[in-house]
Amino acid sequence: MTTIVLVDDHPMVRGGLRAALSAEEGWQVIGEAPDGESGIALAQQLRPAILVVDMQMPGMNGLEVLRHVRTLLPAMQVILFSMHSEDAYVREALACGAAGYVLKEADAVELIHAIRVALQGGRYLSPSLTERTISAYLHQPAPDLAVNWIEMLTARERQVLLLAAQGLANSDIGDRLNISPRTAETHRTNLMRKLGLKTPSELDRFVQEHGLIG
Repeated sequence: MTTIVLVDDHPMVRGGLRAALSAEEGWQVIGEAPDGESGIALAQQLRPAILVVDMQMPGMNGLEVLRHVRTLLPAMQVILFSMHSEDAYVREALACGAAGYVLKEADAVELIHAIRVALQGGRYLSPSLTERTISAYLHQPAPDLAVNWIEMLTARERQVLLLAAQGLANSDIGDRLNISPRTAETHRTNLMRKLGLKTPSELDRFVQEHGLIG
C-alpha cells in the first residue's frame, strides 16, 4: 500500500487531489493538513511514503516544510505542488531534496506520474521545467539563481518588514498598520522565519543588502 499525506491550505484542492490519488489501485491518502506546521506533525505521526506539499501557504511555505521533513524523516519522498515556474524556486527545491516539482497548471495524471517516479527512486519535474532546470542545477549553481524570498512574503509581511527595519517596535507597527501589537509580532515572526533570519541585526543587514530602505 502506498500511503500519501496532502498539505495544502485550500480544501477544494485537497479534495480533488484526494479523489484522484485514492482512485489509483494500492494508493491511500491517509491524512491531510491545511498548513506547513500541521503537515510536518502529521507526517511525523503517520509516516507516509509520499508527502505532497503546496509551495505557497500562510506561515510556513513548502520549501520550509521540505527542509524540515528531509531532516526529520529523510526516507520520506516529498513532492512540491506549485504555481511558481521560476528556475530559482525549482533549483532550491532540488537542492533541498525534493523528489518532484509539479506545476499546479498540470492535471492529476501528471501528479500521479510524479508520484510513481518518486516511488521508483527517481526525481520528477513538470516537462516545461525539466531540461533548463536540471542543467542549471547540475552545472550552474550560481548565486544569481537564489530564491527571491521577498516574493514569498505576503503584502502585510512586506509592510511589517519595512517598518521593523526602521526600528519600530511591534506596538508602533500596529499603530501604523491599524493592527494589534500581537498581530504585528506574528507577522514579524513569520517573515523572519521565511527569510531565514534570527536576530534584529540580521534583519537590518537583509534590508540594507536588498535596498529596501534608503
